[in-house]
Amino acid sequence: QVQLVESGGGLVQPGGSLRLSCAASGSIFSINVMGWYRQAPGKQRELVAFIASGGSTNYADSVKGRFTISRDDAKNTVYLQMNSLKPEDTAVYSCNAVVVITPIPRRVGDYWGQGTQVTVSS
Repeated sequence: QVQLVESGGGLVQPGGSLRLSCAASGSIFSINVMGWYRQAPGKQRELVAFIASGGSTNYADSVKGRFTISRDDAKNTVYLQMNSLKPEDTAVYSCNAVVVITPIPRRVGDYWGQGTQVTVSS
């Protein structure tokens, strides 16, 4: 079993910054992809950013240039640095990880954190 625990959400004024963290623990051989999603009230969940095991990244157009995703494989942790926050960034942010549990036989699992609230408001 694998658990993802997020931290770092909160209330911030427009233009401010927050850093989210997501630590994975449990039966982990390696982690292929780690990413952040968000869901605002009344809207569908959307991808914010992801980072692959080789370090390649991808961002939603709405956060490019403002958010930076990074990972620390030694700690099985992914970070999301959010700068120049806007009210429209308000949402529950959830961490996702595609985990290789065992390489042989290959067992892969897709796991989610419980979510952390980010509110951008003056």
